[in-house]
Amino acid sequence: MSTNAYREAGVDIEAGDRLVDRIKPLARSTSRAEVVGGLGGFGGLFSVPQGYDDPVLVSGTDGVGTKLLVAQTLGLHHSIGVDLVAMCVNDIAVLGAEPLFFLDYFATGRLEVDDAASVVAGIAEGCRQAGCALLGGETAEMPGMYAVGHYDLAGFAVGVVERAEIVDGSQVVPGDKLVGLPSSGLHSNGYSLVRKILDGSDFSTDPGGLGRTLGDELLEPTRIYVKQLLSVRGRFKAAAHITGGGLPGNVPRVLPKGAGAALHRDRWTEPPIFDLLRTRGQLTEDDMLSTFNCGLGMVLACAAADADRLAADLGGNVVGEVVAQPGVSVR
Repeated sequence: MSTNAYREAGVDIEAGDRLVDRIKPLARSTSRAEVVGGLGGFGGLFSVPQGYDDPVLVSGTDGVGTKLLVAQTLGLHHSIGVDLVAMCVNDIAVLGAEPLFFLDYFATGRLEVDDAASVVAGIAEGCRQAGCALLGGETAEMPGMYAVGHYDLAGFAVGVVERAEIVDGSQVVPGDKLVGLPSSGLHSNGYSLVRKILDGSDFSTDPGGLGRTLGDELLEPTRIYVKQLLSVRGRFKAAAHITGGGLPGNVPRVLPKGAGAALHRDRWTEPPIFDLLRTRGQLTEDDMLSTFNCGLGMVLACAAADADRLAADLGGNVVGEVVAQPGVSVR
């Protein structure tokens, strides 16, 4: 049998080794004092952070969905790595947790080292924004599993929070205010509908009103809210990361049983991409709200007396209030 039998079967181990060499300096750029050793082992080592009396670990995992197909179609892979980190670290930050480290899983049919390295460079950028270490990951080359030029991603984040400081929404009461933080655009949800609506569009031009090409707009990375939330920890009672399911699907997840939210549409600005999709797709308001973030990437509940100041400190807006009726109303 040929010594290159595995390569002839479609798996290039040398390409994987070259990718690891490209990744090592990227991972080093995200290092924290608690990182023990470096990449290349069977597991990543991370010492327990000092200064916590009763630390609780918080974990989260996510992907990027079919936004990957937009990146692969355009041959632009960097921002999708930022998205991957954002989707995970934002989820654990809502609990008041500081992200500590991140791992990724990259799977493809044929490993293109430059494309994969671009993705990981984006992951490293996202980790730096979130203040966490890129501790390790896995690259899987699986010929026959994915079409040429396609890959899939998954991310895994671990953070820590003092047990007494866990933000679980249990203290939220009717009358509390809701502060919305602007999204950077679509973030990483609803892209199956986006791709259907925009099928056949020229991604290299501005369809009108965006101020940049459609491709650049669609690949705008998900905003990472970690440092903002950590800067005001203790001043909000609950936080909802607005992902799949939009505002009606995510805000109730952090409210006590029996409570709901009343949101006022005229209190925040919606980026123009949403109106483009609404018009071209002939979408109802219910379609928009239940699919997209509609301009709000994070919604925080806080005491009414602190709402205006909290919104100002975070660059957001007071967009509604907690009410005694379950569900979310938007008017």
